[in-house]
Amino acid sequence: MAKGLTTSTAPKPKLGQHFLASQPAGQRIVEALGDLSAATVLEIGPGRGALTTLLAARARRVIAVELDRVLAAQLRMKFAIYPNVEIIEGDILKIELNTVFGPKPGMTRPGLNFTPEPAHVIGNLPYYITSDILLRLLEYHRYFSTVVIMVQKEVADRVAASPGTRDYGLLSATAQLYARVEKLFTLPPGAFAPPPKVHSSVVRLTIEPRIEALQVPEAGFISFLKLSFGQKRKTLWNNLKTQYPQKILKEALAQSGVKPTVRAEALPLAKSAALYRALHDGKLV
Repeated sequence: MAKGLTTSTAPKPKLGQHFLASQPAGQRIVEALGDLSAATVLEIGPGRGALTTLLAARARRVIAVELDRVLAAQLRMKFAIYPNVEIIEGDILKIELNTVFGPKPGMTRPGLNFTPEPAHVIGNLPYYITSDILLRLLEYHRYFSTVVIMVQKEVADRVAASPGTRDYGLLSATAQLYARVEKLFTLPPGAFAPPPKVHSSVVRLTIEPRIEALQVPEAGFISFLKLSFGQKRKTLWNNLKTQYPQKILKEALAQSGVKPTVRAEALPLAKSAALYRALHDGKLV
């Protein structure tokens, strides 16, 4: 599994630079997914197949998405004898996940409801597009139950950060809106070949959307969070006044008990949701 194997727009030298070389680490990462005997697993950036080999022996079905054409061809040869392993050459940011996990022809007849079987996700994400990949997985969260990813330690700190801390931001809020986040363990550069210049952390996201509990519309609230965190150094008031009339904004802040001088990173999701509801009370959202 390699860093930098999931975006066709990335510079070629970044492809395939850092492969997981520690077998014990691979075992721990796969074990973090739990029992896979009846599960489908989506693997992002399998690289040379270190994790794919472990998954093939445990999972009912493995779908491995690899961007690098040479590596994809090698993986197809390596896993040709495994009927439960499918290698897809492509960009995880561009592959149509609805096609991979959505209803198949004949499953959408009137009176027949399609309920997707939640899949697991595993991946050693490229440092420079980690956020893009994670946000796309969260966008399609209905197809997944557990996501175990290895990312740069600083990114893991951001994903798992608590409100009121320096690392809490839009990525933290979005991840925690859709999932329960756990930082599992950190690996040193020596766990990879060649070793990167940074430590990597393994994070597990158990999909547990909070949209209904917070009583907010999904698309509207995501847009609201983006606006709230738009300029990280600005106060919440200064970020929100670009879209909301000041009178309405002032009343909503007072109603939800939020001070105009706070920054978005100080607000727990429940408080942000309360402010959103106050702003949109009686209005179309």
